[in-house]
Amino acid sequence: MARLPYLEADQVAPEYRDMLKRNTNLHKLLVNSPEMARAFNGIGGYIRFKSKLDPRLRELAILQVGWLEKSEYEFTHHVKIGKEFGVTDEDIAGLMAETEGKPSKLEPLARAILKGAREMVRELAMSDATFAEIRKDLSDEHMVDLVLTIAFYCGVVRVLATMKIDNEPYYKEVLQQYPIPGVN
Repeated sequence: MARLPYLEADQVAPEYRDMLKRNTNLHKLLVNSPEMARAFNGIGGYIRFKSKLDPRLRELAILQVGWLEKSEYEFTHHVKIGKEFGVTDEDIAGLMAETEGKPSKLEPLARAILKGAREMVRELAMSDATFAEIRKDLSDEHMVDLVLTIAFYCGVVRVLATMKIDNEPYYKEVLQQYPIPGVN
């Protein structure tokens, strides 16, 4: 159960109701601090709609963060979002294999990005070797977008966990197809 209330549109000032267009528990809780919610939505919106980073690779990086952090909410929501941006079931199986140190059918750049995300989650920073490997294929702008995307979602999973935000029932079905080890 969430630590703060989920607010509905009629419970917030009219100038903040636009932030509840995405009818998710995360947004309903964050709007308890409407200006912070607006800032949060600004970064999230840039990542999703304005970044020039390949959206499939972006979503794989986000999924890696959610998977490693055992964030049911983050992982299941980004399975759905990722599929809208070209992530396939084979990609998700590859992510799981790569996380376990097993071979996958993912292309080298996707594998390197997943490795970089794992390093940022587990060791705070991407190693020089992994950064250089990814940098061979991505521009400076793409590298900044990738690193900030991974860092942002490292923060998002901590918000979800600390606020104990409940996953919506629809997304729980995703866990049947992709059970996260250690998550009920």
